[in-house]
Parts: sequence; structure tokens; C-alpha cells
Amino acid sequence: MGKNLEITEKLQKYIDNFSLKLNPIQQEIIEYNNTLGNEKKMQVATSQCHFLHLIIKTSKIKNVLEIGTFTGLSALSIALALPDNGKLIALDKDEETSKVAIDFFKKANQKDKIQIMIKPALNSLNELKNCKFDMVFIDADKMNYKEYYERSLNLIDKDGLIIVDNVLWHGEVADEDNLDKYTINIREFNTYVANDKRVEQIIVPLGDGMTICRVL
Repeated sequence: MGKNLEITEKLQKYIDNFSLKLNPIQQEIIEYNNTLGNEKKMQVATSQCHFLHLIIKTSKIKNVLEIGTFTGLSALSIALALPDNGKLIALDKDEETSKVAIDFFKKANQKDKIQIMIKPALNSLNELKNCKFDMVFIDADKMNYKEYYERSLNLIDKDGLIIVDNVLWHGEVADEDNLDKYTINIREFNTYVANDKRVEQIIVPLGDGMTICRVL
């Protein structure tokens, strides 16, 4: 069986040179996030931006829900891939980072596709309980992952997608000696989804790990 490559900085530059080019505003968000110090880790990886783009294009997805937006890189990646009549509803409780994200959406001429609901995500999900989406992307506070996942299942029809970020948690999920509460929570969440007969799922090692669930 082939072994996964370790993606060094040199190899990542090579990959970037031969992959789909980022929109200038996507690149601008990355540069902005580089100034934020430790908060930068909340940003999705470039490989995840490309993956979301490809999934949306090939699956002809039109309506997306994002739970957790930060400064807008994943949301913008999604919006740019959506058709002209596509719609993204983005949930985030942080007013300051949401304002930053909205400014980037305007610069990229994508604001009309994106609606941000600025309040705790569980409150927003209560308001959206009668809506339907083709895809949900979950990248918010990890302790509520199971609840976000369950709520998302009610918003997705058969063959819809739920994509969950950070499921490898810096590789710590595989360290049985790591008993940090966040690591334990992600580990238990992964077990829960793996045993869920309502979906078929895979974990792909992009960024900090993404679980892709297809609703059965």
C-alpha cells in the first residue's frame, strides 16, 4: 500500500505552482491572517480551499451552510465555486472577525451570495430548522461538534454532504495518552460518526483532517 507523503514547505510550494490559483482576495485573507499570531490556526489550508471548490463544482451544489467563518477564507472559497444563483449562509458569533470577512466578501464581489448570521451557531440553527442545504461545512467550536452534526443531518436530504474540519486535531487523536478535553471530544466525535448508519464517511488528510459524510 502506498504511503502518504509528508508535505514539506518546499513540496507545498511545488503543489501550489501546479494547482488551481487562488483568487487575489483569497490570497489577501491569508496574508491578513498571517498577521494575527496564534489565531491564524483557525484558517483552513489552501488544499482545503481547493477541495471545497472541486466538491461544489462537480456535485453542482447550490445551497451551503457554513458553521464557523472566522475571517472568511473558507466562505469565500465556497462562494466563488457556487453558481450565480447559489447561496451560502455563514454562522459565526464573533462580530469583529465577521466584519473583516464581510469586507473581504465585498472586495471579491461575492457579498450577494453570502448571508452572515452573527450570533451563537446553535441559536442560528434554531432559526434555520426548516431550511434545506446541499452541503454543510462545520468548522466551529469543537465541544459542540456532535450537536452541530446532528442539527446538520436535519438540514440535508439524501446524497447531501456534511464536511467537518479539524477531525485529526494536529494528529493528537491518535495519541491514546493525550487526555486533553478537546482531543477526547474530537476522538469521541470521530467514533460517533464512524458508527452512524445514516451516512457513509471518509476522513481525508487535508489541512487538519476533514471528514466527508454523504447522507444515505
